[in-house]
Amino acid sequence: QVRLVESGGGLVQPGGSLRLSCATSGISFSIYAVGWYRQAPGKQRELVAGISRGGSVNQADSVKGRFTISRDNAKNTVSLEMNSLTPEDTAVYYCNARFLGSAYWGQGTQVTVSS
Repeated sequence: QVRLVESGGGLVQPGGSLRLSCATSGISFSIYAVGWYRQAPGKQRELVAGISRGGSVNQADSVKGRFTISRDNAKNTVSLEMNSLTPEDTAVYYCNARFLGSAYWGQGTQVTVSS
């Protein structure tokens, strides 16, 4: 019953922009912390940006000033606006939602930054 579905990934040139969206269902969205993680081939999964139920944001240093995370509690969605993309941003991006001992993941969406 719990579903997280990402969309918006694709191929973009360095310096370009993409907007990722995650639609959720089956959870009481407003009480969950939500966020975005990414995993590049051969590397560990890392936090990109997260936002709490109260709107507090934490981000990886590598994306500060370039990415913006937001949530819409009326639509049960979380988005990631990505600007000034570089090849180092290439990865599969995963949506995550968690509250206390519960955590859920989406299937991921590929972002490729290449010229």
